[in-house]
Amino acid sequence: MNDRIDPALLDNPLLDFDGLPRFDAVQPAHIEPAIDALLQRANAALQQVTAPDFPADWNALAAVLDVATERLGRAWGVVSHLNAVADTPALRAAYNAMLPRVTDFWTRLGADERLYAKYKAIDATRLNAAQRRARDNALRDFVLGGAELQGEAKARFAAIQERLAELTQKFSENVLDATDAYHDDVTDAELAGVPEDVRAATRKAAQDAGHDGHRLSLKLPVYLPVMQFAHDRALRERLYRAYGTRASDQAEGDATRFDNSAILREILALRAEEARLLGYPSFAHVSLVPKMAESPEQVLGFLRDLARRARPYAERDVADMRAFARDALGLDDPQPWDWPYIAERLRQARYAYSEQEVKPYFPLPRVLHGLFRIIETLFEVRIRPDHAPVWHPSVSFYRIERDGRLIGQFYLDPSARAGKRGGAWMDDVRGRWRRPDTADVQTPVAHLVCNFAEGVDGKPALLTHDDVITLFHECGHGLHHLLTQVDEHDVAGISGVEWDAVELPSQFMENFCWEWSVLQGLTAHVDTGEPLPRALFDKMQAARHFQSGLQLLRQVEYALFDMRLHLEGAPNGDVMALLQQVRDEVAVLQPPAWHRMPHSFSHIFAGGYAAGYYSYLWAEVLSADAYAAFEEAAAQRGTPLDVEVGRRYRQQILEVGGSRPALASFRAFRGRDPQIDALLRHQGMA
Repeated sequence: MNDRIDPALLDNPLLDFDGLPRFDAVQPAHIEPAIDALLQRANAALQQVTAPDFPADWNALAAVLDVATERLGRAWGVVSHLNAVADTPALRAAYNAMLPRVTDFWTRLGADERLYAKYKAIDATRLNAAQRRARDNALRDFVLGGAELQGEAKARFAAIQERLAELTQKFSENVLDATDAYHDDVTDAELAGVPEDVRAATRKAAQDAGHDGHRLSLKLPVYLPVMQFAHDRALRERLYRAYGTRASDQAEGDATRFDNSAILREILALRAEEARLLGYPSFAHVSLVPKMAESPEQVLGFLRDLARRARPYAERDVADMRAFARDALGLDDPQPWDWPYIAERLRQARYAYSEQEVKPYFPLPRVLHGLFRIIETLFEVRIRPDHAPVWHPSVSFYRIERDGRLIGQFYLDPSARAGKRGGAWMDDVRGRWRRPDTADVQTPVAHLVCNFAEGVDGKPALLTHDDVITLFHECGHGLHHLLTQVDEHDVAGISGVEWDAVELPSQFMENFCWEWSVLQGLTAHVDTGEPLPRALFDKMQAARHFQSGLQLLRQVEYALFDMRLHLEGAPNGDVMALLQQVRDEVAVLQPPAWHRMPHSFSHIFAGGYAAGYYSYLWAEVLSADAYAAFEEAAAQRGTPLDVEVGRRYRQQILEVGGSRPALASFRAFRGRDPQIDALLRHQGMA
């Protein structure tokens, strides 16, 4: 820290940049003074570099402005992270109090015409390749940030950014609060059919609340197995309705206080207005400017082509379930809350296999051990436990080394709990950067966050195979961030990568979860220590494409809804009417009219995927084709853990990060453009 710090702030953990964040020391009272101090320094840096006599020089700008803004970003990142994983009323209030001021600064920075002029005046011939890429991105982002707007338009653009930050935060809070507020106390008999580990967890939840029986929640480790396994149809209907109406006008009782209806309408209106101010016909057009896809029409064509290919498989999936429900379960008219149950029963009948049968073979410590060995083998690194302050006792911390040299570090927060946002994600703590203030290379640090069920009765957490895939997915994102060798922080690791290519490394890693030679090192029965039996793996493999048509069509439905919503807008502002149009076009199963999927669709209303949800499917074409290189190596050498191919993938995809276009990186790895064949084969639709 520099010597101009207010002595009153010396003990503020958010202003300590000497090492790793002091997550355990941060209190709500620290937030306002720390962020205010960092905002003052960032504003002073902005004034300094935009002065007429300040040189239009990349390194000079970085040494003053980037140092100040990077520290602001890191400190606010700590606050935002704690808000997502350890929410309390006091922390939320402190976060929301500062959110407008932080948003205002970033909006002003991105729209500052003086700074824009400095970047335009930089002599690009004196920059290295990564710096040129970062400058090109910066110039693009200045335009998207409103730097070319004037007068009232500029002021309105800034007001829109502040209001959007407020609204997306409130949207996310409502989803979290609606999820946390729900509970359903049920008897042991009502949970007939539900796996014992879930029953043990819900029994403990009831005991902790001072009740007999079982306490159900809408957290996925409880919700999904109840929907899949509970024989009690009325219970499934009750839980399905509660989950499907979260944060909406259709929620029961006082749960409507979390209604996101007006919020999502205002978000959409503000995004459309922002696009008009920037001179674009829709927010979808704005969203695609920094992406691989060239136009909304190209994306719509891509999605509709996938829907056309998937539909026959999805229709067959539904026909199979209807026949099974009628003949085996006596259900002549299945309802939406019946489909997960029917699907699970059909899976068991057809393949003599259940996800719950697999769980004891995937204790979290064993899965992590196997995952780390894969990474170490493929990417020629070593992963070791490390020490850092953490925000919850269940969080662990690790370091990645090569030849004894630190490359990066990461936190792993695996467990679902109250006050923690649902889902799974990777986020950065800091990026790799050759710091202009010290000339040292700052190593990257990441968070990997999941929401798995906690272990009970002294046993470790047991993962479903889907959980294992989720863990590998987030680890793929982490590797993209952590293994970069780019020294320019704006294009190092995941930074600067086109949004519709950012899922390539994450979805790539999922493929290893289906390799027998790999799974042997990931599994050990929680009671016996025995690895997963080959016969059980063969059942899993046979069931791999079970209902893949339905699953793919559902992803197309979400992506098509998102793109059309931001391209055309909803008819008369009715989001549900547009969703119904999309479902009429592509869906083979329809939820009830009262179902409110959009009201908890945080990806597009609070998570950065607006007019970008298609990215999962777009990037899966890239990831499946990239993994095909490892399948080709396995055909020759007997294992997909091929060091030579892994080294090429690491060097051409992971290490270069965002320092060149994603398509150029893919071509450098595969020697050609991506092809859709591998995706269709992996989906069982070749």
